[in-house]
Amino acid sequence: MSEKTLIQGINEGLRTALKERSDVVVLGEDVGKNGGVFRATEGLWEEFGDERVIDTPLAEAGIVGAAIGMAINGMRPVAEIQFMGFIYPAFEQIVTHAARLRTRTQGQHPASLVVRAPYGGGIRAPELHSDSTEALFVHTPGLKVVAPSTPSDAKGLLLSAIRDPDPVIYLEPMKIYRAFRQEVPEGWFEVPIGKARKVREGEDVTLIAWGTMVPVAERAAREASERGVSCEVLDLRSLCPLDEEAIVTSVKKTGRAVIIHEAPKNAGLGAELAARIHELAFLWMESPVKRVTGFDVPVPMFALEDDFRPSQKRIDRAIHKVMTF
Repeated sequence: MSEKTLIQGINEGLRTALKERSDVVVLGEDVGKNGGVFRATEGLWEEFGDERVIDTPLAEAGIVGAAIGMAINGMRPVAEIQFMGFIYPAFEQIVTHAARLRTRTQGQHPASLVVRAPYGGGIRAPELHSDSTEALFVHTPGLKVVAPSTPSDAKGLLLSAIRDPDPVIYLEPMKIYRAFRQEVPEGWFEVPIGKARKVREGEDVTLIAWGTMVPVAERAAREASERGVSCEVLDLRSLCPLDEEAIVTSVKKTGRAVIIHEAPKNAGLGAELAARIHELAFLWMESPVKRVTGFDVPVPMFALEDDFRPSQKRIDRAIHKVMTF
């Protein structure tokens, strides 16, 4: 094993898939000669050629539409959308066609494709470059949605997504692309879709997060431990399907839950998580679930971006509230 950043884990996952499966192709804006806007596809065009690593026009609907056509014909396309805020022109292709293809054809044509999209803020990007609209896709039957937070999971989840018979929205947390390194196994290995990762054991509060918010939750847990509060940290990894068993088991143990996500609060995934916790673990709860989220406004520009995103300080306040309810 060698140590890699999260973006290198993605690159290694794509390289492994292209090597081991002749039906895998990568397509998107600047994924070829340029190696992608974040260099996620760096070196792949030189190694596999422009029939396997395909530069496309600036046309998100066309990128995803082409990927759907490839999937129908037995290929395993991996389509890149440069930023999640650019995915809306392709939304119709994803929810009307990719998500419904298995049902529409009575299982004869599963849409085996992956749509990669960097998401989230914290990188001082312009408007439409920092959206976190995962709830739109989690709400759509027929789609799977994953969001890694470590280099190893980035590679393993990507390979699982490529092999999956259903369309997978693969969300990449830009803020932590190069934040740290971790040992990543060589070759083909998979992280199961639908299984959460317990980051830290705890007894008093369960912190539930994914993607960029996982390291923030970890820091908050360490800070809380110095005050005598033991926090369990759960990295969902898979947003749809959810690992309901892991969530309920953890919350039954701690009796308290704080959900952290970067998306706006209104109808965000945190609302669904809170509802399931109250449906399945209400009698074990010592306090209501708290949500620490973005605000119900468009992601602001640079000067206010840090105030919009959930901070360790806001998580600390939420932990204090559930502990003193």
